[in-house]
Amino acid sequence: MTLQVAIEAVSFWSSRMPGWDIARAVIRGEQSPPDAVSARPAPTLLAPTERRRAPDTVAVALEVAARACEAAGRTPAELPSVFASTHGDLAISDYMCETLVATPALISPIKFHNSVHNAAAGYWSIGTGSLAPYTAISAYESTFGAGLLEAASQVICENKPVLYVAFDIESKGALATVAHSRGLLGVALVLAPAAHDDQQRTLSLSVESMAAVEITPARSAAAALVADNALAPCMAFVEALALSNPRAVRLALSRRTTLAAQLS
Repeated sequence: MTLQVAIEAVSFWSSRMPGWDIARAVIRGEQSPPDAVSARPAPTLLAPTERRRAPDTVAVALEVAARACEAAGRTPAELPSVFASTHGDLAISDYMCETLVATPALISPIKFHNSVHNAAAGYWSIGTGSLAPYTAISAYESTFGAGLLEAASQVICENKPVLYVAFDIESKGALATVAHSRGLLGVALVLAPAAHDDQQRTLSLSVESMAAVEITPARSAAAALVADNALAPCMAFVEALALSNPRAVRLALSRRTTLAAQLS
């Protein structure tokens, strides 16, 4: 079975490519990769108090989510959402593990509050005043593909637009030795029911056997800049978006299946 949805908007943020326009230009070879490393984005949707205590996961997720809704001309509070992250906030997880071993009574309530996997989705709901449902998902190395399939499935089932946000940050401490990730990376899409309009960018998704096909590698200079981030498997798909490539991109979905994503 093939799922077909429309892509209304794309957004992107990484430490070396802070914005979709920059990333797209690097992928297309229209400009060299920037040398400067940007600080994390500021989650301006949040009140100052919430903004100060928001971790990097929330900062990058809310940045790409807000930019995607803006590009699509959609009201953020009205969109159901799917938030996907390979590891969640490993920096906070490492802090909590160390503190529980050494001084458990001193663990920070705010850190604990931000440690849950759906923290970014919760902050998004708070910042936008949204009462729409959200899903927080993780599938290890298959996270981006699994989240994309989930978001597209919700578009088809509910016949309404859905915001898809994927993000990962740098791992810290002992956890970094087993869960590798460097830098900040976030990607967001606004997906909508396909209208079969010639001007509309359409995405077709289908599940295939891993034995029959191989995962599509990313090849651009932009991909090299984020290759050490846990969300790097998304870059072949991001390249296809930037190049308007009609060839199917195959993303990991499980150890036995891939997700074929074709743009038209």
